[in-house]
Amino acid sequence: MRFPFKVRDDIPLYLAPMAGVSESPFRRLCRRFGADVVVTEFLSAEGIRRENAATLDKLRFGADERPIGVQIFGADPGAMGEAARLVTDVFDPEFIDINFGCPVKKVVRRNGGSGCLKDLSLVESVIRSVSSSTHLPVTVKIRSGWSEETRLPVEIALRCQDAGAKALALHPRTRTQMYSGSARWDEIAAVSAALDIPVIGNGDIKTAEDAVRMQRETGCGAIMIARGSFGQPWIFDQTRALLEGKPKPEAPEIERRFEIALEHAHMAEEYEADPRGAAIEFRKHLGWYVKGVPGSAELRRKLHAVVSLSEVEDVFASYLANPHRYEDARSVTALSGESDDLESAPAAA
Repeated sequence: MRFPFKVRDDIPLYLAPMAGVSESPFRRLCRRFGADVVVTEFLSAEGIRRENAATLDKLRFGADERPIGVQIFGADPGAMGEAARLVTDVFDPEFIDINFGCPVKKVVRRNGGSGCLKDLSLVESVIRSVSSSTHLPVTVKIRSGWSEETRLPVEIALRCQDAGAKALALHPRTRTQMYSGSARWDEIAAVSAALDIPVIGNGDIKTAEDAVRMQRETGCGAIMIARGSFGQPWIFDQTRALLEGKPKPEAPEIERRFEIALEHAHMAEEYEADPRGAAIEFRKHLGWYVKGVPGSAELRRKLHAVVSLSEVEDVFASYLANPHRYEDARSVTALSGESDDLESAPAAA
């Protein structure tokens, strides 16, 4: 099945749209590391149509990010159509993507994201409104249903296709599951077999091996990587190599990993108007980049306190000069009973 925009003829690799993560700097970095398609953070149709400055600012992207989709969410078909028209006229991405998958409460309580899945007629109306408002291809991202009682991924997908969706990404969990349990890849296989449009598989991809296994088990036309890209944008190059039957490239050594993290940080600093705010917001990425590094607990503690890019450089230089000091600090931490797991530490100050 051919994609409705220019992309690799074989199995394209997508960077998933993720709020607060898939911003332009990370999208550009992942493109350089082999992502074939990127998608913006999901953006409110109301914010777009009202030309909210903060929302429009997140729509910025560069030529090196193409092909790119802009993902919008909302439950008002008219507003979604207006937002799609503005995005098309002003930003001209390769496609418009509709979010029917976000499980977050503040989105769902306004019937946005996966909240729409409670009313499949509304899903169809939104798709038709957006499709009639743009010449660009319209794609959708869905979950398998609102709840276990309404878990009907094939029916939902067919209705999306009939309403005009040109490609469909499935995260095979229900909204009520949030991110618990396991993604049911067999549902991706069922949807792939039922649809005439490309199906993009998503969910529970942590390694390149996971990505390849999903594609082989489901026959999906593309692979969408989300949290598996956190702190390891090279997962795309690794996945591509395995798909092509080549040896998987090794993950970068620590020094190179730090160089990539700093490159990403520089890009974020240049992209954001507030350098201090950019550094604080970037802390979460720093935590992901150093995951698994010897002495990572102490290293993350220092990185989660930075307020400038120069501080990040100093922390990395200090670690590389004497990594054993950080391992010693880890032992002290263990003896004091403190947790080594800071992966969910807040990014804000």
